[in-house]
Amino acid sequence: MPSVPKERFARLQTGERVYLRHPVLTDAEEFLSLIRASRSYHRPWVHPPGTSHAFRKYAERVGSERFFPSFICLRDTDAIVGVVNLSEIVRGLFQSAYLGFYGHVEHAGHGLMKEGTELLVRHAFRKLKLHRIEANVQPDNERSLALVRALGFHKEGLSPRYLKIGGRWRDHERWALLAEDWKR
Repeated sequence: MPSVPKERFARLQTGERVYLRHPVLTDAEEFLSLIRASRSYHRPWVHPPGTSHAFRKYAERVGSERFFPSFICLRDTDAIVGVVNLSEIVRGLFQSAYLGFYGHVEHAGHGLMKEGTELLVRHAFRKLKLHRIEANVQPDNERSLALVRALGFHKEGLSPRYLKIGGRWRDHERWALLAEDWKR
């Protein structure tokens, strides 16, 4: 897929190899191609938007007070390598959000998701001024569990039949990171 000029995208955070940016409607073709290529890699853990209509609904949520979608992109080519979102952002006394993420199979095992997710965590605590980020991960999803551990999240417990993913209620481990723990 040809690279898009870097000036087109506002970078939210930049790391050594990747940067974060919001999705835009013109990303649909690249995004959906990556989702098709990674479908068996994602299942049963996540079911990302798989149609143009679903992608449009996802991308149009940029700017919402309760949802913060972002793509992890390679600095040198602008290719999308993963997705990392904050959802159900609650302000007031709570200052909390849920973290969701998934990578694309062709970039698996290179640490790009860790780097990109670290960028979103930094953005969440420094720019969005959140106090708590919670990640809910299915107990058999070893890659995602390794990622949240590597980012410093602490396991809080197990939530039986917590989320309906792919038409089935699935158990999830609850992992959380607080701003003051992240600063250490």
